[in-house]
Amino acid sequence: MNIDSKAIEQIVNQVLDQVSGGSGAPTTACTGGECGDWGVFDTMDAAVDAADAAWHEYLNHSMADRDKYVTCVREIFTEPETLEHISKEAVEESGMGKYEDKIVKNRLAALKSPGIEDLTTEAFSGDDGLTLVEYSPFGVVGAITPTTNPSETIICNSIGMLAAGDAVVFSPHPRAKKLSVEMVQMINRALVNLGAPANLVTMVREPSIEATNSMMANPKVRMLVATGGPGIVKAVLSSGKKAIGAGAGNPPVVVDETADIEKAAKDIIDGHCFDNNLPCIAEKEVIVVDSVADLLIFNMQKNGAYLLKDEAAIQRLVELVTKGSKPVTAFVGKSANYILDKAGIKVDHEVRTIMIEAKEDHPFVQIELMMPILPVVRVANVDEAIDMAVRVEHGNRHTAMMHSKNVDKLSKMAKLIQTTIFVKNGPSFAGLGNGGMGYATFTIAGPTGEGLTSAKTFCRKRKCVLVGGMDVR
Repeated sequence: MNIDSKAIEQIVNQVLDQVSGGSGAPTTACTGGECGDWGVFDTMDAAVDAADAAWHEYLNHSMADRDKYVTCVREIFTEPETLEHISKEAVEESGMGKYEDKIVKNRLAALKSPGIEDLTTEAFSGDDGLTLVEYSPFGVVGAITPTTNPSETIICNSIGMLAAGDAVVFSPHPRAKKLSVEMVQMINRALVNLGAPANLVTMVREPSIEATNSMMANPKVRMLVATGGPGIVKAVLSSGKKAIGAGAGNPPVVVDETADIEKAAKDIIDGHCFDNNLPCIAEKEVIVVDSVADLLIFNMQKNGAYLLKDEAAIQRLVELVTKGSKPVTAFVGKSANYILDKAGIKVDHEVRTIMIEAKEDHPFVQIELMMPILPVVRVANVDEAIDMAVRVEHGNRHTAMMHSKNVDKLSKMAKLIQTTIFVKNGPSFAGLGNGGMGYATFTIAGPTGEGLTSAKTFCRKRKCVLVGGMDVR
C-alpha cells in the first residue's frame, strides 16, 4: 500500500486530534522561509542553526510539555496506517529486511523507548542544606542513523532526546533519505501543533558524508550519537565531543547438553531470521556441544533452516556474499530464497535461513553477515563453546545468547563475554523487550559503554546546591 504525502498529513492530524483534543491544523505558523520544510533544510548549517534556536526556546518548556511531545511521537508511529507505511517504505527504499518484522520493530521503538520517567533525581539533605543532582539536556544532539534500522532509530532517538530536553539533528543514511525526510516532517508537524518550538527535530534534505562531517564539526552540536559500523563510530570518537557509539556486533549463541533443544532451535531460528538478520543483536553463529548437535540441527530444519552440505556450493556462496572481511551489501537483509537463487541453488519451498556446518575460522563464523546464513560449529563441551563464543564475538561487547539449564555455565559465559545484552534461553529480540522484560532501544552503545541508550543517556548530570536550608529533619 502506497500512501501519498497528503494522506500521511491527514493521518497525523487525526492522531493529533486524539492527543491534543483540538484541531489538526498547526497552531504555530511554520512556512518554508521560517522553518525550512518542516525541519528539512538544504544545508547542514541551516539545520543545526534551526535546531539550536529551537532548543533555546525548548528550555522554557515544562516537563509536562516534554511528556506531551513524547506521547505524541508514540501516537503517530503506532497509528496503524502510518506504522505500515513507514515499515514498507523502509524495505522498499533500502532494499533490506521484511516489512512485517519492521512493523514489530517500529511499534516496539514507539511504545518501549523510555520517556521522561527515565530522568530520576538524586537528593542529599542534612545540616548543610539540600543538594539536587538532576539530568539536564546537552543541547543540540547530532544523530547518525543507519540504513539497516532507519525508522526505528529515528523513533527511539527522537523519543529519548526530546524527553531529555534536547533538540536533534539527524544525519540519515542516503539509502533511507525519502523515509527519513517523511518522518522528520511528520514529527515537526505534530510537535508544532501541540505548541512545541519549530525544528526540535531537523535534517538535511540530501544526506551525505560531507553533510555528516559538517554536522560533527559544527560547534553548536554538543553531543554526537552514531548508530552504524566501526567506521562511523571511530569518526565520532575522533570528533573531540561527547560521543556515543553504537557499533557492530557478531552475536554468538551457545547451546549445551542441558538445554531444551526443541525450544532452543525455534528461538535461534526466530531470532536469527527476524528482519532477515538485519538487527545487530540477531544470532549470527551457533556453537553447540557435539552430543546434542544433530538434534539441534534437525529441529532447526523443522523451523525453516535449509541445510546446505555440498562443499562446492558452500564455497560459491562464500564468494557470492562476502568480499574480503566484509559482507557484500547487495545481499545484506535479503531473504534466504533470494540468496539461494542468486547462488544457483534451487529449492522448491520457502526457506527461512541457509544453514551450514563450519569450523571456527570459516568466513561465515568470523564476519557479521546481516543476512539469513547461519553457520553451526560443533565443540566437545560447553567450556570450549564459551571460549569460542568470546573469540568470535571479537570484543564488540554487543550481544550474545546461551541456551542452558546450568546456572554456573550461564554465569560463566555472562562474565567472560562482557556483552551489553546477554539473553538466556530465549531469542535475541527478547533483549530489546520483545518477549523479554525491559525497555527497547535501537542505539546500543557497546564501544562507548552506555549500553542500551535511553533519555538519561542524552543528558548531563548537574548539581544544584542550597546551603543551610530546606533540611526539615
